[in-house]
Amino acid sequence: MTHTMRHTTVWASRQIASLVPGSNGTQADPTTTMLMPMFRTMKPRCLAAARSVHIERKLEELGYTLPAVATPKGNYRTAVRSGNTIYLAGHLPQPAGGDIITGKVGKDLTQEEGYDAAHYVALSLMATLKQEVGDLDKIKRVVKLVGFVNCVDGFTAQPAVINGASDTIGKVFGDKGIHARSAVGTNALPLNVAVEIEAIVEVEE
Repeated sequence: MTHTMRHTTVWASRQIASLVPGSNGTQADPTTTMLMPMFRTMKPRCLAAARSVHIERKLEELGYTLPAVATPKGNYRTAVRSGNTIYLAGHLPQPAGGDIITGKVGKDLTQEEGYDAAHYVALSLMATLKQEVGDLDKIKRVVKLVGFVNCVDGFTAQPAVINGASDTIGKVFGDKGIHARSAVGTNALPLNVAVEIEAIVEVEE
């Protein structure tokens, strides 16, 4: 370290020490003593406030409304956390304030309507995540989706249907929403829903 750098370091240390009540052997300035707790807590609080509205603002900008949190349709939990990983059970397509979207893609629903159904499943997954962690900005990474499409025999565009969920998650979470995925066709799903999707998500500590 050069003489100049040492001098600068010593000067900075003294300036910082001067802010700490009584650190230089003199009586603390009453004003400094009063303000120190605020200095200690100001930055974390500001960061938390900024973080807690980022995804909420994005949802609003996109015009997305999260539905009511899904309730289990059997003897299971909709979400289980192990460490920093949350495993989400299969969620169904239900718009906020609307009915569950049912029907078989390729017969009762078009491919585009199946895409829309997957979009609503993504919002349902987010609603459950928000309930679990309290703040969607705590989502560190959407790791994987497994999507099931209720479709007719011979229908092979399952990936295009599940894109409805992947595209929505990508728009909301950006790079954190880029995930691995499976898209599977089946001839039946519970309650005759058009799409069912489960997810694995990593969250902050």
